[in-house]
Amino acid sequence: MKFSRFWIVGALATGLTLSGATVALAQSIDKLTYHNNAARSGWNPLETQLSPATVTSPAFVQLWQTPQFDSRGTNEPRLFATPLYVDQVTISAGPHAGKTLPVIYAVSDLGYVYAVNAAASDGVPAGTILWSKRLTHNRPGGQGALSTPVIDLKTQRIYVVCADGNSQPHQAYALDLRNGDAHPGWPVAISAAAVNAPGVNRNGSTQFPGRPLIQRGALNLSPDATRLYVSFAEASGSPGWIVALDTEKAAVATAFSATASNTEVQGGMWASGGPTVDLEGYIHIATGSSVQVMIKKLGLPGIFVDSEHNWGQSLLRLSDDRGKGFSLVGTYSPFNYAQAQIMDIDLASSGTTAIDLDPATTSTPKLLVLGGKQGNVYLLDRANLPGSLVKRPAPSEDSTTDGSLLPPEPQPQFGQRGPLNVFGPYADKSAANDQARSRTTPAYFRAADGKNYVFVTGSAKTGPKLQTSIPPGLFRLEIVTAPGQPAHLKVDQSEMTQVFHNPGSPVITSNGGRDAIVWVLDTNAPRTAPMQGPTAARPVLYAFDALTFKLLWKSVPEELGSGGKYNEPTVVRGLVIVGTDRIQAFGLLPATSTQPVFLPLFSNVATTARPAADPKIVQLGKTVYTQRCAACHSSGATGIPSFAQITSLDETRIVETMVSGVMKPQAAGLKEGDIKAIASYLTSLPVSSAIPPKL
Repeated sequence: MKFSRFWIVGALATGLTLSGATVALAQSIDKLTYHNNAARSGWNPLETQLSPATVTSPAFVQLWQTPQFDSRGTNEPRLFATPLYVDQVTISAGPHAGKTLPVIYAVSDLGYVYAVNAAASDGVPAGTILWSKRLTHNRPGGQGALSTPVIDLKTQRIYVVCADGNSQPHQAYALDLRNGDAHPGWPVAISAAAVNAPGVNRNGSTQFPGRPLIQRGALNLSPDATRLYVSFAEASGSPGWIVALDTEKAAVATAFSATASNTEVQGGMWASGGPTVDLEGYIHIATGSSVQVMIKKLGLPGIFVDSEHNWGQSLLRLSDDRGKGFSLVGTYSPFNYAQAQIMDIDLASSGTTAIDLDPATTSTPKLLVLGGKQGNVYLLDRANLPGSLVKRPAPSEDSTTDGSLLPPEPQPQFGQRGPLNVFGPYADKSAANDQARSRTTPAYFRAADGKNYVFVTGSAKTGPKLQTSIPPGLFRLEIVTAPGQPAHLKVDQSEMTQVFHNPGSPVITSNGGRDAIVWVLDTNAPRTAPMQGPTAARPVLYAFDALTFKLLWKSVPEELGSGGKYNEPTVVRGLVIVGTDRIQAFGLLPATSTQPVFLPLFSNVATTARPAADPKIVQLGKTVYTQRCAACHSSGATGIPSFAQITSLDETRIVETMVSGVMKPQAAGLKEGDIKAIASYLTSLPVSSAIPPKL
């Protein structure tokens, strides 16, 4: 079997040796950035514990969760940022100083950063918060931290960008992984003064605003980690931006605005995936439209199709010279960019994925994949992008003129060749807001048979206003190659049983090219659904067999806390880590039932020896459990802990779970005494011999 250069470099960077299709773990496994690496592959090929067989077993359950993270006033925390993971960190402060632990790093929209112990080790329970830092000090109402941080292991830094209130500029922090302390010279203000300094912006006379723009795109680093890349959405008076910080000098180094003038407000760079950096160090990012064009019905004049250096609704490829800064070296604008831009159907809703194939298999080995609100998926030859470096092409309605790598077959929505539309129906006028088909970053996987696949998530739409989500919400696309010929995409399979409402990006785990699983975290509500309050959406986590699309497992309704949007799970070392309003971790139970079901967090785990309980309270608990709980926990349904499993919990944990944890909705209406009675009943049974009550 041949491995792509992308695969090999990514594997070696993680400490692997490759022999044919065999993957041997040499040292630590880490997730240091969004979608697994700088190229945004979304693929962890080093997962040896989680397979389709183990994930479908009753042993795969929620193992532990932290308490809910810090609130600010009435605002509860939400994680828009994906949790990151470092296999070995030597903690240098607090009660666990000197201990080397596997650590999860989480950032909330309220401006807090947390280091969480990932697995019980050296006397520290899983879920223990090792340190936390508050980066905001003004009253609630600002953005806080929305973007996924990035970690540089060489310098032991985690880079986080955070806004403090509505009037202060974003600050970029370099925090020590070991204790959360800021490195000297940090934070760095990404301010109007810094970005508007002479020579910083490399695209015209655009001025960076004095108020915060939305900063949701994940952070990324250059291959040598001397540049930190930060992307921003557009807003009234400002187009979108990408800004590079010099990590050695702790200063803003260079920037590139989506348009060359402040009078042309568009080109927001707001996708959760942020910029993609390929192996050569080139930066790729998609830009979008401006919702004001649609709201004010500005039409074609509102998108400035004749303006030079206006890159709204386009894909940009940038180089970053340490002396000169950013240079535009490639562009791509879809054939229908004008129609889509007028209706706020952003290309920038999608992050990009860089893929390197064996040059012997295709004439286009350096590929880039992206999607967008319209539900299309575009495959590009990133080394030879088709656009001008001066201006976008004239608007077109002819799909055959599109500069992406088109499938050879006519596409149904056009009746001729054109880009691949996967989340339908195809529309140029109704794919914004809750009508949007996709807002995610694709994921790449190379199977054991040598085939290259791209996975994309979103949702097809139906109804009179095209706002009702229906399957398919997950596609597997094959990258079709032939020696000396350009690559193209074809639909290999779609998943037709599950409805995604606003999913995050798919991530892939596998053991080399085998046992591949697709993980998807769906917000479980439309984009416009409230994020706070009693009606806030509760996400759902899914696991599918990557090659059959069989649903392997999904989380129980209400099992996950309320979270942010466009998030993805982190899956590493048999642990599926989800950021909601806390960290929740799923994995495989220990082999014997006498071991704990949940790793200890709030109190000690129960053992087989249980204390005596009041027989009357135990009987009441058994009655209430039989009436309210037994049907689910005796059903054997995928993802629901069994009766034997929940009897392994201690009384404090059972009560907490029902009063304020994942089972709070199911416990609605129960009196405090009933909940305590259920806990007394469950903990009155020996762990190894618990028998469910008869229904």
